[in-house]
Amino acid sequence: MFTGIIQTVGRVARLEPRGGDVRLHVDTADLDLADVQLGDSIAVCGVCLTAITLETRGFSADVSNETLSLTSLGQLKAGDPVNLEKALRLADRLGGHLVSGHVDGLGKVVSIVPDGRSQRWTFEVSATISRYIAAKGSVCIDGTSLTVNEVAGHRFGVNLIPRRCSEHRSGCDRALCRAAAGQRRSVEAGRCIPQAARLCIRRIRSRRDSRASGNPF
Repeated sequence: MFTGIIQTVGRVARLEPRGGDVRLHVDTADLDLADVQLGDSIAVCGVCLTAITLETRGFSADVSNETLSLTSLGQLKAGDPVNLEKALRLADRLGGHLVSGHVDGLGKVVSIVPDGRSQRWTFEVSATISRYIAAKGSVCIDGTSLTVNEVAGHRFGVNLIPRRCSEHRSGCDRALCRAAAGQRRSVEAGRCIPQAARLCIRRIRSRRDSRASGNPF
């Protein structure tokens, strides 16, 4: 699990094709990897990846075709910035919201509009994702924890404060902020809403089936 609070911005060192999928090599810049072991999880632009090799300031991970097709990792090129976050420990402060790193799909940047010193971003997602986006709920975009301002159909808006995109912060969310209208970014809906929805649907179906069989309970 992660928090959606970016710890640093690394770079794609290289992409190595491996039998149809890809091995991603990441330069982690100033991210401290002293407490990371082989097999640990690191979120790269919001995608939970398993470290299979570790270096002084970098690691590599295998990325499946499923992940490449459903996330912004499929758009990466050597030299691109990537938002990085190490896995959450139970004793850590939860500054954002609980993020699984299991991206739901891609969202298209519809517009970016200045709002004071901040920016209002509008995204468009598929119906399977939009059903789990709620106003004032949480959403994770390219690994960044954000609050949903409003929802209209399959579109939703978020606000990026100046700190999110400051060019003077090593831990800023530049991998997201360099996006432009028309580009696509990884989107993970807040985990609580999908789980609650599934439980409600299961409960409703169970009651319907019970009544159909003549059981009032």
